[in-house]
Amino acid sequence: MADENTLLNSDLESRYEKYKGIIKNFTLMSDIFMRNVFKKRECLEYVLQVIMEKQDLHVIDQIIQKDYKNLQGRSAVMDCVARDSTGKQFDVEIQQDNEGASPKRARYHSGLMDMNTLNPGQDFDELPESYVIFITRDDALGYGLPIYHIHRTIEEVSENFKDETHIIYVNSKKQDDTELGRLMHDLHCKNAGDMHSKILADRVYELKETQKGVEFMCREMEQIYSEGIENGEKLGIAKGEKLGIEKGELKKAKETALSLAEMGLSVDKIAQAVKINVDTVREWIDGNV
Repeated sequence: MADENTLLNSDLESRYEKYKGIIKNFTLMSDIFMRNVFKKRECLEYVLQVIMEKQDLHVIDQIIQKDYKNLQGRSAVMDCVARDSTGKQFDVEIQQDNEGASPKRARYHSGLMDMNTLNPGQDFDELPESYVIFITRDDALGYGLPIYHIHRTIEEVSENFKDETHIIYVNSKKQDDTELGRLMHDLHCKNAGDMHSKILADRVYELKETQKGVEFMCREMEQIYSEGIENGEKLGIAKGEKLGIEKGELKKAKETALSLAEMGLSVDKIAQAVKINVDTVREWIDGNV
C-alpha cells in the first residue's frame, strides 16, 4: 500500500510539473485559463465595458461554467453568465472553432438564459434584456469585421422587433489600434507584460507568476484531468462507439478532449481518457489548431 501511495504521489507531482510548463503558454483564448481569469469580477467587467462600449457598466454577479437545462433535460454549459447593475444578462463565450459558435448555438444559449430567468408567476415582460457574446478565434461570420451585432427585425418595415435579445460576435483576429482591437490583442498574449490592460495583466500575472496562482491553476487542471478520466470511463470501454454514443455525450467527449489537449496530454492518452478512437481525437485537435 505504501509503495502504491508513493507511486500515486509521484504521478501527481509529475503532472503538476507538466502543468506548470503548460500554464506559461496559456492565453485568455484558452478556455481553462479564461474561466479562471474571469472569476475576478473586474476582469469580466472590463471585457464587457469594451465590447459594449459602455464604461459605466458594472457587473454585480457572475457564474463561471453555468450548466443550464431545457425542459427536455438537454443541457449546455455556458462559460460565464453575468448580470449588470441595470439587470441586463450576459453570456460570454470564448470559442476556438466556428462549430462552437454557430448561429443556432447562439440561439440555443439565448433561449436557455430566458428559460432559466423567470420564476413561476412572473410576467414575460419581466424578462431581462440579454446578450450572448461569442469571442471567436477566427472570423466566424466571414465578413471581415471586428464585431457583429445581431438582433431580430420586422422585415416589412425594417424596424427592431424590440424583444431585447441580442447576439454579438467578436472577431479576435482584428487587433487594430482601437480599444476593442487592443483587448483582442490582450486575449492572445501569453505574458502579462505584453498586455495593454492593467486589469487583465494583473490577473494573468497572479495566475502565472505567483506561487499561489500557479498552485491554484495546477489544482484546476488536475480536476479537469480527473474528470476526463471519469467521463471516459462512463462512456464505456468496449462497445461505446459501436453501440452509438449519444450526440450530447460525443460533444462532451470532444470538449473534454480539447481541454486535455490544452493541458499538453498526448493524443494517445486523450483517446484513452475519453474512450474515443485515436483518429477521431486527432481530427478534433487538428481542426482546433
